[in-house]
Amino acid sequence: MRWARFDANGTPTYAIVEGETLLPVRGSPLTGQWEKTGEKRALAQAKLLVPNVPPTFYACGMNYPEHVKEVAAKIGQPVNLPSRPEIGYRANNALIAQNETIVIPKDATDKVQYEGELAVIIGKQCKHLTRENALDAVFGYSIGNDVSERTWQKADRTMWRSKNTDTFKPMGPWIETDVTLDDLITKVRLNGKELIAFPTNHMIFGVVDFLVETTKYLTLYPGDMMWMGTEGATADMKHGDVVEIEITGIGTLRNPVVRAG
Repeated sequence: MRWARFDANGTPTYAIVEGETLLPVRGSPLTGQWEKTGEKRALAQAKLLVPNVPPTFYACGMNYPEHVKEVAAKIGQPVNLPSRPEIGYRANNALIAQNETIVIPKDATDKVQYEGELAVIIGKQCKHLTRENALDAVFGYSIGNDVSERTWQKADRTMWRSKNTDTFKPMGPWIETDVTLDDLITKVRLNGKELIAFPTNHMIFGVVDFLVETTKYLTLYPGDMMWMGTEGATADMKHGDVVEIEITGIGTLRNPVVRAG
């Protein structure tokens, strides 16, 4: 099933996506308490919202082998693949929806880059997950663009602005619950040109690894979200660009880019 959130006259509302039609519901699929309203809306005419605003926003950095190698080459250090899954955090203030604008601050450098990522949305409260039941805790999957200002990323003691500046976390267009991870391919296009394509599940540590490790210490709650990292080299985005992140079987996240004046 495919779930979107849209603006219903000022009220964020969940809806089932069926083709080009939205079927609004009362309640939330994350609680399991919802019912169709009987209304239908055209998807093309709806203002889509971020499909999930998480209680806690987790992120898995350096989780694809080629990306680790690319970063090591850029900074002139030996390749050091992570030996265990370690989670970090992102900020909700940075989330924007499908077709909303990524705004590059006027004092940012030219090194503002995309990162196409799989977003995992948790569907139930859980602790001490096992490899056998970890995926049972997942409600569904979406697409994230982990926009990063690379110069700030190197300069700051934390990644507070390089990763969490307002608009730096596009997500959407919806949540897909019927997903086979091994079938997914992530593709990134800048102004219509495909720059990279990679098997989404070709991670150093997969979704199960992170869920098992994280819940040894942290309780996950419905709506919590985990972004799984990106592969390969990333390119600079500039004023006037349009970036698209496609994950086959889920959809395409599209956002224009502007630089603040």
